[in-house]
Amino acid sequence: MAEINMAANSGRAGVRRSKKLSTRVDLTPMVDLGFLLITFFIFTTTMSEPKATKLIMPADGPPSESGESSSLTAVLLDEDKVFYYHGSLEEAQKNGTYGTTNFSYANGLGQVIREKQTLLNSRKQNGRKDLVFMIKPLDNSAYKNVIDVLDEVMINGVGTYALMDIDPTEKETILKLVKP
Repeated sequence: MAEINMAANSGRAGVRRSKKLSTRVDLTPMVDLGFLLITFFIFTTTMSEPKATKLIMPADGPPSESGESSSLTAVLLDEDKVFYYHGSLEEAQKNGTYGTTNFSYANGLGQVIREKQTLLNSRKQNGRKDLVFMIKPLDNSAYKNVIDVLDEVMINGVGTYALMDIDPTEKETILKLVKP
């Protein structure tokens, strides 16, 4: 509320002075209103919208064949490890084009994907579109790792990828290769 304070007379006789009024505005209700408005806008605004990964399922029909030179397979192991191989597992064993990696930025799965894309680009192929990336999680792999692999797919712009079940014989072979 506003107050008006009147100054007292100085006591001189005969001199008539005008009264000086001093005003003081109490801003407490204004501050309260400001905080109420800030609180209202904080509670009613949306900070970020949830985003979902697009999952595109293949059309019904005969399975499509991909060239072994353009395929890369990642098998998700436990403890944030990934076993990868180029082409078929048998050819990868013969040529030594397999390995184990993790999800680090410098030399993780993303780097393996980028190297494969670079190799496909050097062969006069369109590396991002021709790469067929197959993801095969094991029973003991974490769901977080599946999401991490899908993130790598989106970051590196892999056009064709599939989330697949692993064959039991392939699983046995991979576990023998991982644990020497």
